[in-house]
Amino acid sequence: MLLVIMLGLLAAATAALPFLDRVWGRSAGWAVAALFTALTGAVLAVSPAIVRGEPVSFRVEWIPDLGVDFALRLDGLALMFSLMVLVIGALVKIYGTSYFPEGRQGGVYAVMTLFALGMLGVVLADDILLLYLFWELTTICSFLLIGREGSSAAGPAMRTVIVTAAGGMCLLAAVAVLWSATGTTDLTAILTDTSWASGGTGTAVALLLVAAAVTKSAQFPFHFWLPDAMEASTPVSAYLHAATMVKAGVFLLLRFSPAFAENPLWQILLIGFGLVTALYAAVIAVTRDDLKELLAYSTISQLGLIIAAIGVGSPSALIAAAVHTLAHSLFKAALFMVVGIVDHEAGAKSLSEVRGMGRRLPVTAGAAVLGATSLAGIPPLMGFVSKEKIFAAFAHASLPAPWIILTGGVAVLTSALTVAYAFRFTAAFYGPVRSATDEPREGGPAFLAGPVLLAVGGLALGVGVSSLTPLFEEIGADTSGERKDPELALWHGFNAELWMSVAALALGAVLILLRRSVHHVLAMRRAPVTGSGVFDDAYHGLIRAGKAVGGWTSSYQPTRHVAAPVVVLVALAVVATWLPWDAAERVATSEPRDWTLLALVVVTVVGSVLARARLAVLGLIGVAGLVVALWFFVLGAPQLALAQILVEVLTTVIAAVALIRMPRDFAPVTRRRRVGLGAIAVAGGVIAALAAFFLTGRRDRSDVGEWFLENSEQETGGTNVVSTILVDFRALDTLGELVVLAVAGLAVAVVTSRRGAPAAEASPEHVPAHEVPLDDSGPADYKAEATLTDQAEDNTLIPRVVGLAIGPVLGLLSGYLLLRGHSMTGDGFTAGLVASMGAVLVYLSAPEARHARLRIAYPLLIVAGVVLPIIAGALGFLRGSFLHPLHTKIEALDYTLSTVLVFEVGIVLVVVGTVVASLRNLGMPNPGTEVPDPGEQVDEIVREQQTTERGG
Repeated sequence: MLLVIMLGLLAAATAALPFLDRVWGRSAGWAVAALFTALTGAVLAVSPAIVRGEPVSFRVEWIPDLGVDFALRLDGLALMFSLMVLVIGALVKIYGTSYFPEGRQGGVYAVMTLFALGMLGVVLADDILLLYLFWELTTICSFLLIGREGSSAAGPAMRTVIVTAAGGMCLLAAVAVLWSATGTTDLTAILTDTSWASGGTGTAVALLLVAAAVTKSAQFPFHFWLPDAMEASTPVSAYLHAATMVKAGVFLLLRFSPAFAENPLWQILLIGFGLVTALYAAVIAVTRDDLKELLAYSTISQLGLIIAAIGVGSPSALIAAAVHTLAHSLFKAALFMVVGIVDHEAGAKSLSEVRGMGRRLPVTAGAAVLGATSLAGIPPLMGFVSKEKIFAAFAHASLPAPWIILTGGVAVLTSALTVAYAFRFTAAFYGPVRSATDEPREGGPAFLAGPVLLAVGGLALGVGVSSLTPLFEEIGADTSGERKDPELALWHGFNAELWMSVAALALGAVLILLRRSVHHVLAMRRAPVTGSGVFDDAYHGLIRAGKAVGGWTSSYQPTRHVAAPVVVLVALAVVATWLPWDAAERVATSEPRDWTLLALVVVTVVGSVLARARLAVLGLIGVAGLVVALWFFVLGAPQLALAQILVEVLTTVIAAVALIRMPRDFAPVTRRRRVGLGAIAVAGGVIAALAAFFLTGRRDRSDVGEWFLENSEQETGGTNVVSTILVDFRALDTLGELVVLAVAGLAVAVVTSRRGAPAAEASPEHVPAHEVPLDDSGPADYKAEATLTDQAEDNTLIPRVVGLAIGPVLGLLSGYLLLRGHSMTGDGFTAGLVASMGAVLVYLSAPEARHARLRIAYPLLIVAGVVLPIIAGALGFLRGSFLHPLHTKIEALDYTLSTVLVFEVGIVLVVVGTVVASLRNLGMPNPGTEVPDPGEQVDEIVREQQTTERGG
């Protein structure tokens, strides 16, 4: 239970942090740091058993029908990454309490904690589907953390999320291939039996996993997003871009190494990507003056060395990659925090601005020296041990001799460049004084705790590296399947890796002595294009292409929208004529009543086509819908018919409300356009009719239909098969449709509140010509006459009296349909429509729209309507899965009580809330809008017409 409790506590902390942020502001970081520290202690408590080869695991059924479990496993590899997430996370949160300004922090702690939850989920997941979900959670969180820095961070955030999400799609494809090939999503089972790793399946999975890893770990040519992401605040950079997120790709490769360690394609891809990236990024880092940009390219380069070592694939190489991953997290997080301190305390962002600060910020400079020394691979720091392990991996790789020389040489050259830029970083603190401010001050204990502890930790682990032997021995077993002594020590004698270290340091010293010339030469040899530039060009090109394609339908002209489906229908009809149809096979028959109903539909449709007034068209279409509802009754589908009637009535009312703000008649249409639209309409109708004729009655009830009829009552307790399909068997789909309806209701409110619904324009067409006299006495006489019939209060007397009687009936009927819907005709949707009739009655019985007593808080109704089904669905976990219905039979009432009833109540709330939102925002004047007096409008119209007549 420990593992799921850890994730649960992080989830709870994420939910609580916005509230803590309101009270404590940036000091809320202390609460998160305390949680991370406690979780670190819990992990360390079980670590002795783990390094003995006894992993901690948790497994519970998650999606039993698919065989997917919520499975977690803490082994040696996951232990190392978990400690990195928790320990560095705690120090970053403490660091943030001094780095961030006083006051609320806009949820940055919450998102960082959610990111920690995602990263911890990635390393603990023992199910490939669960692994993918947590992987994508880290992508989303990184986007939020980068994008929150303002408009300048919009581009970097977008590049980050697109590149890493593309890698996530590759991981999803790998999950699908593995699932299909092995029949399971159990990660341990997949890596135990690796028979799938050969042939086409293995090649496909290897390519997809490498693509996912190199995008996440910023390898060339996908490296450009990481330097751009330095727009994020320094705590975010120290955590995501040095210790955790970019290490997710490394973890993925290490986790799948048992299956691919000896796969030539795997080796070629990883060694190629890794060494090219390592050397390229190191060259760029040497030329950079911006502190965070230098560290970003340094991170890319070091990750390249790690990935290349994983590509070598031997047990020693995999251990070396793990050791260097740990060392890199320590010194790089420390260096990022140092950069944040000098920026915060002195406003320094570049090497030239930090000169001389070593004297004024001695503790900060000391942490910088330790971190940079470890980065350069100088003894006795942890970075020296890990760099020697990397060199040993290349020196003893199972590769042809020329390739060993080439790969080892690239690794040495990369390390020499690392020595050069590490020296530049350190020396800047002790050069001539050129700080951005005159008197920078050393940070407080909370500010210095992170970089100092991490830098000193790199020194302590370097000296006492042998204490890590049990951990990395277990990691070697997890990544290669072979338990091997990691041989962790500062001194291994005079061997190949020692001479490679000496060569890297010597060459680095030469580069330092010639740094001006080297910098000048490298600065002149910049690439003609940049990764960000190529990405932006491709991105904007795709946007332009999308606009060009979407331009065909980005119009209010129906022809453009209807043309594509009509063409497809015609093509299908042409294909269908080649099939061996036999009209004799049809079993469906028609009766005179069918033809009568069809004739009514035809009359109403033809009338709607010929009518010019919008209201007339609306009425005719509504009649057509009611005829169809009657047809449903005739055919034996009362529930569908009832829903159709209610929808037609509500749609007509809401559309009529909207029509008040629109011209009375449609705009004139040319004959050519009328003919074109008519041809499209006739073609689509004929094809649909033929399809219905030929397809109706061609098969008996399907096997699925028979199963629902036979098993619905036993499985759900309901006898209304249609209802049980919608809210029991297909509940997730219905929940999605409910969310769409909820969003539509809220969108109506948002759009009308921001842009305002257009007020009805006073124009002659709003007043019938025969009602507007044009003689001199016209205005006064007309106004006097109008007042005799324009008694709104009196005219609504009957609707108001009827409403008092019908309102309670509608409420009772709605509740009746809701309660009986699981067994007989009715459901939450129908009940919601009936309840909405009450709102319509209130609206129509008011003298004016603004006097309608629709005081219902519809946003609250809509939100509650979505939350209730989710709560009901969560109860399904008691039976093994989300949205699994719980039901019990009340024998005394002969009634089955089910959690589906809660789901149905949510549907009622969303339907009512959406209808009320439409009435209140479409049918009522906007706040602050002066409603024109109809009599004054008529007077103005008449005056204009008389002036025109006299002038003529």
